[in-house]
Amino acid sequence: MRLPKAGTIEIAPSILSADFARLADEIAVVESAGVNMVHLDVMDGHFVPNITIGPVVVEKLRKCSSSVFDCHLMISEPAEYAERFVEAGADHITFHIEAAKGPEKLIDKLHELGCTAGICLNPATEVKTIEQVGPLCDMVLVMTVHPGFGAQAFMPEAAEKVVRVREIVGPDVRVEVDGGINSETVPIVVGYGADTLVAGNAIFAKTDRIAAINAIRDSCR
Repeated sequence: MRLPKAGTIEIAPSILSADFARLADEIAVVESAGVNMVHLDVMDGHFVPNITIGPVVVEKLRKCSSSVFDCHLMISEPAEYAERFVEAGADHITFHIEAAKGPEKLIDKLHELGCTAGICLNPATEVKTIEQVGPLCDMVLVMTVHPGFGAQAFMPEAAEKVVRVREIVGPDVRVEVDGGINSETVPIVVGYGADTLVAGNAIFAKTDRIAAINAIRDSCR
């Protein structure tokens, strides 16, 4: 699968908040609601103080899903591991500007592997750090919480960065937001120029996942 063209609003459920004993089933449910992207949070216990999944899990889930796998590498050495995730079935790889050594080189490598590439900004990181690499990417991710854990409160001041990011990358690069995204915060970030909405707790903490997705979708209108 390819990353959807920029400008279309896409909801990317984050399986970080899903039932890890039933991940394939959880993904099937959100796909039944018309979701085209699934957000996979990869954490190494170094860049962020948590450990989640690796390429083996991505490979197993790939056999169960046709959605775009949006892999967010919250890891210290993204260049060392990115290819393994592509081989496992990732369609898109986002890595952090704070952890990148030669981000342009990694973006080129991902494109050569047939994978779209993205750069991510933590809340404390200034937008100017991605001025050169942002336009080279297929998507830029703005964190609206501190990375590492789900169910955190939305940070309005971090979300405001979306405006400047959109100015830098123009209309042809997707701008994604992750952290505290729900039916109340979606209108804010979409108004700033975001078109890709990562939602975890707002979907998987609800009994009715489909209704939760539809509520987020309705709030975009």
